[in-house]
Amino acid sequence: MTIFDAIVLGLVEGITEFLPVSSTGHLILASHALGLDGPERKGAIDAFNIVLQGGAILAVASIYWPRVRQMILGVLGRDNAGFMLLVKLSVAFAPAMVLGLLLDKALKKYLFFPVPVIAAVILGGVFMLVLEQWRRGKFGDPDVLHAKRTLDDLSLGQAFFIGLLQCIAMWPGTSRSMMGIAGGIFVGLKPKDAAEFAFLLGLPTLGGATVYQFYKNMTGDENENMFRVFDAAPIVVGLIVSFVSAFVAVRWLVGFLNKHGLSVFGWYRLALGAALIVAAWQGWIRIGG
Repeated sequence: MTIFDAIVLGLVEGITEFLPVSSTGHLILASHALGLDGPERKGAIDAFNIVLQGGAILAVASIYWPRVRQMILGVLGRDNAGFMLLVKLSVAFAPAMVLGLLLDKALKKYLFFPVPVIAAVILGGVFMLVLEQWRRGKFGDPDVLHAKRTLDDLSLGQAFFIGLLQCIAMWPGTSRSMMGIAGGIFVGLKPKDAAEFAFLLGLPTLGGATVYQFYKNMTGDENENMFRVFDAAPIVVGLIVSFVSAFVAVRWLVGFLNKHGLSVFGWYRLALGAALIVAAWQGWIRIGG
């Protein structure tokens, strides 16, 4: 893997991790396009793609540092609201932690390939278009558009529901942030607060996945160890690029959601899915393991 490859993958990870368009799906497809996913190093590139999330995690932690600090003070008994936010995030994180450990091998064996990714991209696009119409009151309660619930109003049951919905994103191509934001909107959070909760939930979810994958990669098959397969420089560059691009993307997304909603991401996913089908049909990307 070259420095250029690392920059491309870092940009893809940083820009798409917190946009509701699926970073995993984009990374799998980008790895195909760059020719980095051959059988001899597929384990290493899969590990690298997951560890890239570390840069995006640091970006969110820096943007939402006041919230992170509030939770730290809550643990120390100096901020009740911060402690309750930490409890809500822990409740929402629990389903993904349990199912992630149970299904890790099966997910990689059957879903980390272009065909299921393309299917998830297209279905996710349809889901987002329908969700936005529902949010605007086209299918029921017209007051949904004027939801005013904040993170302080979120109950533990609602947090658990968001966590359950997020588990659907274990199917690569679905988008963790999409399901987290959708869950927040379903329980009545304003788009800004739904996005904030989804981003904060990404800290333990992505952090746990990154640490777990890093440990497995370091203690597993030497031929799949990313530090043996790739040089250190591309790994470091990829993390830095991921951090910077995620920082910019998150800052932009919150304002965009408040003004324009989710539809544009639904249409983008449909266009991307169509382009990928054409690319697969023409043989520009490889289908299968």
